Amino acid sequence: MSEPISPTHALGPMLKLEGVVKRYGKFTAVSGLDLEVPRGEIFGFLGPNGAGKTTTIRMVAGVLRPSEGRILLGGDDIVASPERAKQRLGYIPDRPFLYEKLSGGEFLRFVAGLWGKEWSEVEGQADRLLEIFHLTEWKDELVESYSHGMRQKLLISSALLHQPQMILVDEPMVGLDPRSARILKDLMRTFVEKGGTIFLSTHTLEVAEALCDRIAIISRGAIIAQGTMDDLRGQAQAGGAHLEEIFLKVTGGQDMADVIASLQQAIEAPASDAGIGST
Repeated sequence: MSEPISPTHALGPMLKLEGVVKRYGKFTAVSGLDLEVPRGEIFGFLGPNGAGKTTTIRMVAGVLRPSEGRILLGGDDIVASPERAKQRLGYIPDRPFLYEKLSGGEFLRFVAGLWGKEWSEVEGQADRLLEIFHLTEWKDELVESYSHGMRQKLLISSALLHQPQMILVDEPMVGLDPRSARILKDLMRTFVEKGGTIFLSTHTLEVAEALCDRIAIISRGAIIAQGTMDDLRGQAQAGGAHLEEIFLKVTGGQDMADVIASLQQAIEAPASDAGIGST
């Protein structure tokens, strides 16, 4: 993978959220987030459904505007200087939207134009990415003929096309076969080793634990735990626990785990009492 574009604010964090709030009418989805993500790391952003995770991701991507606070990408405010800030960002959403009447190659050319790039500048990068994901033979086929996994791989390629400094990834492994998932993991680690930054959201806690240098857990619109795995274990008083156990503990999900265990016992008991399977 090629080097990320050169930063203009070399000393500051890649991503910084300062008192970020998002309201929908009287409902507060995100409540005063303060967060810093340094350059050169994979940062995990986790939370249960309805915690404010997706809203935060969309604000970082510039899709939603914060009600209060600031979001800085490479030192530039994403609201005050959106073009400069977003130039540093590649966004891989969990649900790919692609123009189905374009071929894969035409879609990448279209994306290059959106970034103000001449095709000659990025064609080599596009071909390398298509080859990595085994999409070369599909380059001239319409996107409507692509499977979900192929669309996801094309979207990942488009996010890397302009050589961003930071990649924002929401559920990166959805629809990918094991080989492609491994390639993506290797790409992300290589990207970070070359100075890039990755902001990763996933429900697959094993992926987050294996890949992320640091992790923040959000619940009810606020960050409730943050740090390395050792930091999170200390904050949760969880000894040598894995991320799943820490996540359940700090988000209150342990109660749900107990409920599920009780339900499983209740389901098994009537089956035996009723003599199912007996003659």
